[in-house]
Amino acid sequence: MTRDRLIEELIDGTWDTLYMVGLSSAIALLLGIPLGVLLVATAPGGLFPHRALNSVVGAVVNAGRSIPFIILLVLIAPLTKSLAGTTIGPTAAAVPLTLGAIPFLARLVETSLREVDPGKVEAATAMGATRGQVIRSVLLPEALPGLIAGLTVTVVALIGYSAMAGAVGGGGLGDLAIRYGYQRFDMTVTLACVAVLMALVVLVQFLGDTAARITRH
Repeated sequence: MTRDRLIEELIDGTWDTLYMVGLSSAIALLLGIPLGVLLVATAPGGLFPHRALNSVVGAVVNAGRSIPFIILLVLIAPLTKSLAGTTIGPTAAAVPLTLGAIPFLARLVETSLREVDPGKVEAATAMGATRGQVIRSVLLPEALPGLIAGLTVTVVALIGYSAMAGAVGGGGLGDLAIRYGYQRFDMTVTLACVAVLMALVVLVQFLGDTAARITRH
């Protein structure tokens, strides 16, 4: 592959990767945070204790986290086709990426919320705050640095998963590395894809660490 063609392919692959990771991260954020809140709120001693519901939600989250991503890609292929109209390309890859990210992020959200000082929750309750107000005004704001850190970890994981999706035609840098770097034995393409993926991870981690540090202060 010529230098100009390589640069063009890297740009296209990077945009595809950013698209699928950004889309899946946004949906996972919208669904993962409420799911994590539900896990904490319905736990014994929580704001809305409900042992049966907590057990069911916990089991679903654990099941979702236990499926290896490469198997998830194949397992939900019919769902992917029904939602995206195809099983290949960045949009199709975003479906399993999202389903893999939601339970992953939910557990990280749960961990962050559990680290909030119980005394602050009790103080808010004693001042007459409703349980919904406690969640909105105490739990989520106090856990914000941890939530940002959890989202950062999730996005970094999705970047790695997106590269894996390239093995089944998901597009992005992983697909580029498979098609040219592996199948055509072009090590230059492989190394270039790895370098860009590493740069994306470093950038996301830096931005996430910075945001968490600012909110912590």
